[in-house]
Amino acid sequence: MATTSKRKESMADRVYEALKDDIFEFRLIPGDKFSEGDVGTRLHASRTPVREALYRLQREGYVEVLFRSGWQVKPFDFQQVEELYDLRITLERAAMHKICALSEEPSAIRMLTAIWNPDHPSERAVGSTVRALDESFHCDLVAAAGNREMTRIHREITDRLRIIRRLDFTRDDRVDATYVEHAAILEALRNGQASEAADRLTHHIRASQKAVREITMERIREAAAAHRSGQQIASQDA
Repeated sequence: MATTSKRKESMADRVYEALKDDIFEFRLIPGDKFSEGDVGTRLHASRTPVREALYRLQREGYVEVLFRSGWQVKPFDFQQVEELYDLRITLERAAMHKICALSEEPSAIRMLTAIWNPDHPSERAVGSTVRALDESFHCDLVAAAGNREMTRIHREITDRLRIIRRLDFTRDDRVDATYVEHAAILEALRNGQASEAADRLTHHIRASQKAVREITMERIREAAAAHRSGQQIASQDA
């Protein structure tokens, strides 16, 4: 019995990861509709693990169930994204002031400085590694301020923004800018310049926000065009 349960759980995890990857890579674009049967057939999975995976994605805000119509990739709510960015900036600016008010420099600041001030450009991270490091940079800064509730709320916002923030590192110029801007923020913090650090941080986040919105819209347009092209080819073959 336990073996069967583990097998189902493992299949649900595989379906979850496959669907999430489809959403992140825009193979499933915002607004796309599908049924549990479609997913099961494509991923060779039974109904139970498919449903478990979909409910998990629903809880995380990636898909939504449609009354008697299956499922849908949740459309982007850009107003909500703007509001989440506003809240994120508010929390991170407050963290800058709290860090500068501490009697001792947090060890996290020294560790982050080592990461974002490499001795040579060849030591910079790439791809998914730089995405993970960027997320850790912002989360570690907030955590260094020492307010657990602030840290918790910031982590929740980070989770909700991850689907679009990851696109900020698909262009080399944005990776270069991230290293320069992170280093400037850390320099201001280490000099005790709370307002300067907060202003640099705000500029950095707003630039990233603008870039990911542009990239998101571009990727959605490209994916939608590919969908239409595929449908036309399928129609002609039929």
